Amino acid sequence: MPLLGGLLLSALAVAPSLAHAAERPVPQTEPSPGAPDRIDLWPAGQVPGESTTPSAANVVERSNNSALPDRYIDNVSAPYLVAYRPARPNGSALLVIPGGGYQRIVLDKEGTALVPAFVDQGGVTLFVLRYRLPAGRSDRQAALADAQRALRLIRSNANRWQLDPHRIGVMGFSAGGHVAARLSTGFAAALPGIGDAVDAVSARPDFALLLYPVIDMGAQAHTGSRSRLLGERPSAALERQFSQQSQVTAQTPPTFLVHAQDDSVVPVQNSLLYYQALLDAGVPSEMHLFAHGGHGFGVRIPAALTTTQWPTLALRWMQAQRGEGTP
Repeated sequence: MPLLGGLLLSALAVAPSLAHAAERPVPQTEPSPGAPDRIDLWPAGQVPGESTTPSAANVVERSNNSALPDRYIDNVSAPYLVAYRPARPNGSALLVIPGGGYQRIVLDKEGTALVPAFVDQGGVTLFVLRYRLPAGRSDRQAALADAQRALRLIRSNANRWQLDPHRIGVMGFSAGGHVAARLSTGFAAALPGIGDAVDAVSARPDFALLLYPVIDMGAQAHTGSRSRLLGERPSAALERQFSQQSQVTAQTPPTFLVHAQDDSVVPVQNSLLYYQALLDAGVPSEMHLFAHGGHGFGVRIPAALTTTQWPTLALRWMQAQRGEGTP
């Protein structure tokens, strides 16, 4: 398989990197219900499969450096989006699904840290998802249901938020990349909803960006993500059902893949498997493999690494996507 990403990177080696723009200060608490930058996915008490009185989510700060926050959230039972809007929107939007091994959701490294490159400089509106995790739930589809609802909610409010309804994509990292890939392949899956007008809107992303994604649930799986989502001894049939390379069709949206060869957490074979499936299905896709970067780099990457170029590449690729074929 020819890896053209390396050739593109060499041509852009002298281009300014967007990965090291100064990060915005972020609040140390999550926006409260009703805040203008918080968008609840469902009306209060109507989250499918959840109690009418949701439990409080936990937010934990792991960093001692206030300039580089590293928060995560867990115990989400009332999922919501946090919006980051540009001063000069270009009409495109990204539903951002951070990773965390299906155990937690990373808020800054794969959320707020994206704002300078994608919002401030790129003009993209970001909607970062706080989704339900499988812990304590028998429903393995909760995260996908949240992603479907989030995409529908963004598209149904496109005029209000100055968006082109045919330029709404999804970006997922690590386990969030698995959720994003599931949305890409399972956007039409019939999951419980509330039957309102939003539920009738298409949940198909116009394009997808997957960063070091969890794709396979078999031999190349990230074992923590697999066990939390499928249990300790899933059947071969269940592994195949949740292995996203097995679910790709011609309707899967155009996809941009990024992975580091030295990723010791989620093997690079995950992206290779997905790319091959996209290729076989005739889905226009682009893959960039980097020798170094490890796992979970987001946009916090040592300046000497060519991996810093991925936001520049991603924004250029997004500019070429026009959302053709959205139902």
